[in-house]
Amino acid sequence: MATTIPENFRDLLSTPVATLATIDKNGRPQLTEVWFLDDGDSVALSLNTARQKVKNLLQRPQCSLFILDPAGPYRYLEVRGDAEITPDDEYEFADKVGAKYEADLRRMDKPGEKRVVVRIKPTRVNAVDMRG
Repeated sequence: MATTIPENFRDLLSTPVATLATIDKNGRPQLTEVWFLDDGDSVALSLNTARQKVKNLLQRPQCSLFILDPAGPYRYLEVRGDAEITPDDEYEFADKVGAKYEADLRRMDKPGEKRVVVRIKPTRVNAVDMRG
């Protein structure tokens, strides 16, 4: 069982969005499109603590990030793992994410809201290429 992203799939880490799957309080999956960054051996997100996906991850850190190749549906990367959540009070990581997307994440947050860094520590990586 692979726990690292293969080199020939690392290009997918520059795609615009990924789908984050978390588990809600009733044990049901919640899927959300998210911005993300390649973070070496993990994938990292900047999330607002007011969002349900963060609440889900605080209760159950198990999650999955799915990245579909924008060139077609026959190649994708799934990173399953556990979320490691750390505060980003100064928006240091949020600014890095914002640079990738040419956006100021501070402007997306309401007064009093906070940001965290969510690093997905892989427990399993599925890299699939069905292009033949």
